[in-house]
Amino acid sequence: MRENIHPAYPTAKVHCACGATWETRSTHGDLHLDICSNCHPFFTGKQKLIDTQGRIDRFQKKYANSPKTPPKKAKPVAAERKPAAKSEKKSDKKPKAEKKAQ
Repeated sequence: MRENIHPAYPTAKVHCACGATWETRSTHGDLHLDICSNCHPFFTGKQKLIDTQGRIDRFQKKYANSPKTPPKKAKPVAAERKPAAKSEKKSDKKPKAEKKAQ
């Protein structure tokens, strides 16, 4: 392998706008973030769902007591059909000699 081709990977400090700081490693040096897992609404549980015109309520009312789909009926198996006897098939056909004579 070639030596000295990888960049330096020193310790870096991460600073968030909410005041949280922690150390990690980075090739870019110190990082400054606008939002982190300490202040993001998804991670803090303060996320708000915006319900415009009661759409969530209408959806829940519509599908709350919907019946379950019935199971599909099995198709009849093709093996249940009885194939025609071979002797019957031969009787339908005329011999080649008779076809030419007519």
